[in-house]
Amino acid sequence: MNGSESHLIEAFLEMMSAERGAARNTIDAYRCDLSDYAAFLSAKKSGPSAATREQVVSYLGSLAAQGRSAASSARRLSAIRRFHKFLCADSVRGDDPTRIVASPRTRRALPKVLSIAEVDTLLTTAEAEANADVSDERQAAALRLYVLLELLYATGMRVSELVGLKRAAVMRDASYLTITGKGGRERIVPVNDRTRDAVKAYVKTLAPGAWLFPAGGEEGHLARQVFARDLKALAGRAGIGANRVTPHVLRHAFASHLLAGGADLRVVQILLGHADISTTQIYTHVLDEKLRTLVETHHPLADMD
Repeated sequence: MNGSESHLIEAFLEMMSAERGAARNTIDAYRCDLSDYAAFLSAKKSGPSAATREQVVSYLGSLAAQGRSAASSARRLSAIRRFHKFLCADSVRGDDPTRIVASPRTRRALPKVLSIAEVDTLLTTAEAEANADVSDERQAAALRLYVLLELLYATGMRVSELVGLKRAAVMRDASYLTITGKGGRERIVPVNDRTRDAVKAYVKTLAPGAWLFPAGGEEGHLARQVFARDLKALAGRAGIGANRVTPHVLRHAFASHLLAGGADLRVVQILLGHADISTTQIYTHVLDEKLRTLVETHHPLADMD
């Protein structure tokens, strides 16, 4: 991409950061994707302001030739679409070359989910360790892990939302939480009695400060990598394969168990903080299974050969 167009990507990224509240890692991912796209166009003696639909399709073909998965190519196309919509909105060009470009098809994998019994085993193990007669330092760490786990399964928060909770987020005697999600969007979620009591007991052990899970690092709160590591270690002690347990798997368990219990899909969408219900629809396999069981159980001809 020539020098006169090199500013377009930076202008787009600045807009994503300032107006959309995109996170730093999201901005970095966009920069990487769009720089690669611009380099491809430059080799074709073109650039974003003049790119054609055929060139966009050719670029996607080059990604496939490199062995990239359909999911990876689809994500790259999504970034390019947003970029070109920005160029149109900013009057850099009058048409969008990605408008009728088909997204590479991929089968979306079903989320890994723990059973209710397995989650209960994790919580029981964490609670027992939090109440064990050990040194103050070990007990504080165990209590923190237990509260993190309780909150994650009670609310389905993203791990970044969880570790970055501020004490001010705990509302109404800890019965509700104010969660700041992607793009700075806030949502209020209820907390069950068990989790509320755990949070209240935990807060009493903390020194004054802004964070619910303070730590000595640069950000001031617990790093998500530390929580993920501690959670895997807990899973091992609970007799559950550590490779099956991550914070994201607990988020999936929250959503799947709610739906299996009869919750409405749109309610789960709100609780998870999904901007679009299509994102939540990955869990419809739970509803499909529930409907199948319902028919098999209650249909008058279900037991007849």
